[in-house]
Amino acid sequence: MADGEKKNLNLMQLLKRVHDMVENTDLEKHRQSQEHFGTLLGNFKDVQYREQNIDGMHGEWVSVTKAHMKKFVILYCHGGGYSTGSCLYARSLTSKLAEATSMDVLSFDYRLAPEDPYPAALEDAMKAWNYLMLLGYGAGDVIVAGDSAGGNLALTLTLKLKEEGRMLPRGLVLMSPWTDLTSSGKSITTKAEVDPVLDKAYLDRMILAYAKERNLTDPYISPLFGSFEGFPPVYIQVGENEMLLSDSLRLQTALANANVPVKLERFPGMWHVFQMLPFKTAYEAMEKSAEFIYQICR
Repeated sequence: MADGEKKNLNLMQLLKRVHDMVENTDLEKHRQSQEHFGTLLGNFKDVQYREQNIDGMHGEWVSVTKAHMKKFVILYCHGGGYSTGSCLYARSLTSKLAEATSMDVLSFDYRLAPEDPYPAALEDAMKAWNYLMLLGYGAGDVIVAGDSAGGNLALTLTLKLKEEGRMLPRGLVLMSPWTDLTSSGKSITTKAEVDPVLDKAYLDRMILAYAKERNLTDPYISPLFGSFEGFPPVYIQVGENEMLLSDSLRLQTALANANVPVKLERFPGMWHVFQMLPFKTAYEAMEKSAEFIYQICR
C-alpha cells in the first residue's frame, strides 16, 4: 500500500470513530455533538461571524476581514439529513468558502425534521432568498451552495424559483448532494462497506423524519427527478468512497441531458462532505469551488 493510500485509510478510520461519537439516535444529543464539532473546526481567525435575523429565522453572515468582493454573495444551505445541522455546524465549510472566494456567505437555520418535516426547509430557504432580494441583490448576484441535504435544498430552491417564473441564481455549488431519497442509486450498496460517514440505517431514519408518507419521487423531495431545463451552471464535488456517489453521477447526467452547463469532480479516496475537515484535499476542493464561482461571475 502506498504512503498516500495508507494515510488516507488511517484518516478514514479516525473519521469513522469521530463520526460514531457525533452520531446518536437521540436527536438532541446528535445536534449538540454537531454544534461542538462546528465550534471546534469552524472558527477562523481571518473570518468574522455576524448573526442575522431573517424574518424571525436565525442566520449568519460569514465574511473575511480583508477587502473582499461585495457585488456577489453566496447563499449557503447546510447539511445534516434535514434533521440536524445549523449555521454553526456548517462553519467549517462556510468559512473556507468565504476565504477561498473573498465573498460574503449567508447561511441560515432552516426548521428541522421531525418537528418540522417537508416542506418547512424549502419554505425557509425561500425566505432566505427573498431576504437577499430585499437587500438589493439581483438573482444573478447570488450563488447558491450546499452540502448533502443542503445540496438537495439548493436544487429544490432553484426548482421552486423556476416553477414560480422567477429569476434563477447565477450558479450552484454542490458538495456530496443528496438528490434521491428513494435510495435507488447503485452506490448505496456498492459503497456501503467503504463509506466511513453514512450508512443505510441513518439514511432511512432521515428520510422517515423528513418525508414520512410523502411521494419520495416528488422533485421537491428528490430533485434528481426534477426538470432542469433553463438551470444555471452547476458544479458538483463528490467523494469516490461515499454511498451517495450515484446521487451526484445521475444528477450530472440529468443536468447534461437538459443542456445545463455542469461540471463534476470525483475525489479518489474521499468520503461524504470531506471538505469539512482541515486537511489539504479539503482546501484544494474549496479552491476549485472558488475557481468555478469566479468563472461564472466574470
